[in-house]
Amino acid sequence: MDIRDNRIDAGKAFDWGKTSENYARYRDIYPEEFYRRVADRGLCVAGQKVLDLGTGTGVLPRNMYGYGAEWTGTDISPEQIEQAKRLASEAGMNIEFKNVSTEQIDFPAASFDVITACQCFLYFDHVKAAPILHRILKKDGRLVILYMAWLPFEDEIAGKSEELVRKYNPSWTGGGETKRPITIPDSMLGYFDLEEHEEYDLKVPFTRESWHGRMLACRGVGASLSSENLTRWDTEHRKLLETAPDSFDVLHYAAISVLRRKLS
Repeated sequence: MDIRDNRIDAGKAFDWGKTSENYARYRDIYPEEFYRRVADRGLCVAGQKVLDLGTGTGVLPRNMYGYGAEWTGTDISPEQIEQAKRLASEAGMNIEFKNVSTEQIDFPAASFDVITACQCFLYFDHVKAAPILHRILKKDGRLVILYMAWLPFEDEIAGKSEELVRKYNPSWTGGGETKRPITIPDSMLGYFDLEEHEEYDLKVPFTRESWHGRMLACRGVGASLSSENLTRWDTEHRKLLETAPDSFDVLHYAAISVLRRKLS
């Protein structure tokens, strides 16, 4: 399903369904510390019902399943949800997944203790989403926004890979990251109070193949390039990585923002 948003990639269409298989294979890359920092805050743990928005292939609920929360995941892409169901089933995990956009979810009021949004918050229509999320959270509920990105100005491999994405997709706006807090629009702050935020560095391990796959599964490549340009990018990126070690770390930063549901 093509998605167009004038805030993203100058309105160029992208479709996560085109890269769902690669997403399932290569995007499950968050280090354990990423999940532990959520659980250490008493979030997404036993006794809580959690909704994961934009769940993709279910990376967050599957990796935090062992902390004991009861998980539901939603995503706009049917192909992503199909992969999420497959992976959870293969792992013997009881996670409910639904193919629905965030702006159209219709759970009963006060359904969840925690709502998470990992790597997807920027895609939401925040004006529409804010009252919906406020309604389906319990009285003292939390909205947890998570993000991780490579740092192209500090990591040579990330920087060169990012340059190659722009060569084939000049309108891609997913690069150029520096460590910063997650931006929370005013429309969300009408319904939620920012309780805390944290940003920290992470070194994420890759092989040549897994880094190539990670780049392939990004919005600016597998989700949006034509078949012809995707083949060209693939060839050139593999050549670029010939000079890289067999395995290496790529410097990323991670960010978490915890928002508390307003009482009125």
